[in-house]
Amino acid sequence: MYTREQLQKYAYFEQILRTKDISSVLDSLTGLLSRQHIVGFIQSLVESKVPFTLAVLDLDNFKFINDTYGHKTGDGVLTSVSADLEKYLEDYALAGRYGGDEFLIVNFRDLRYDEIKAFFAGLYSDYRVLRKNICLDDYEPFITGTIGSTVFPKDAQDFPSLFSLADKALYRGKTKGRNCYIIYVEEKHKNITMQTLASRGMYTIYHDLACRFDSRSALYDKLKAMLDILNADMRISDLYYVGSDHQFRSIHTGVSLGKVDDLDQLIREDMYTTNEVWNIQAQSPSLYELCRRNEFETVLIIRIGIQTETYGYLICAEPRTLRIWQDDERALLFFIARMLAGYIQTAGEK
Repeated sequence: MYTREQLQKYAYFEQILRTKDISSVLDSLTGLLSRQHIVGFIQSLVESKVPFTLAVLDLDNFKFINDTYGHKTGDGVLTSVSADLEKYLEDYALAGRYGGDEFLIVNFRDLRYDEIKAFFAGLYSDYRVLRKNICLDDYEPFITGTIGSTVFPKDAQDFPSLFSLADKALYRGKTKGRNCYIIYVEEKHKNITMQTLASRGMYTIYHDLACRFDSRSALYDKLKAMLDILNADMRISDLYYVGSDHQFRSIHTGVSLGKVDDLDQLIREDMYTTNEVWNIQAQSPSLYELCRRNEFETVLIIRIGIQTETYGYLICAEPRTLRIWQDDERALLFFIARMLAGYIQTAGEK
């Protein structure tokens, strides 16, 4: 767990800790920086033009650990990895918990490729942080992780762009089999898209979606059939549908999370996306309240419609995670929405 003394040497935290307790900036489970404050810290570094390496660490198959051994074991894994990570970073880097099993690392010392490579190699070797069994009360799960990294200001000049490049490198690591690190290099990674990262061509993905869509007869069956493809290619936790009954319904479970009846006030064109849900409060208070209840922080909404006729909405809403949607991902959902609009227009099912 970070201490006041460790954080106060950074101007961003020194100012915050003048009036707040140390617990206000830490994640309650891991003792690392909370998502809000690791992001705020990074943004302050960008504004001050302080060079650093940003890394996104994602634990491999963490959902399997939770589902197989239970959330107590999952929490034990997160706590143990966080403690090892803090120890490894010493006094030249900071880490924060970004999402459920995602961490952000800010490294001030290692900015050149060879230095970054050595930093990650050490993190994976000699049982320091990853590639090791973690001893818990009942189990000893073997823990690995995948990392994507990029450098400010060499690779990007603002946080969203920087995060997007690191996330792209992370995708690349996952398609290589996970349990590895990828350092973003513009010449190698600039033109990589979601489709090539998924090792599946654009035609293959769209063809598979169309075949799944055509193989089912009812609306929800069509959506559920396509969800598996979206899970694999976009790493979304769920997909939601709002139809004529205004129910915000999970495609995975079929359960409604509540009623949202003001999306038409928010969507002026075919698509809307935000990483800050308070942006939607004024125009769509019912969606805002639903997002707050379910801890959704990133929202992507696609209108299901043809010309001026609207039949419903597809929504990706990610809990406790800032996600920057790629053009390829938006195009994929727009394609699905148009297929749904054509089907609804013909079949009259909403």
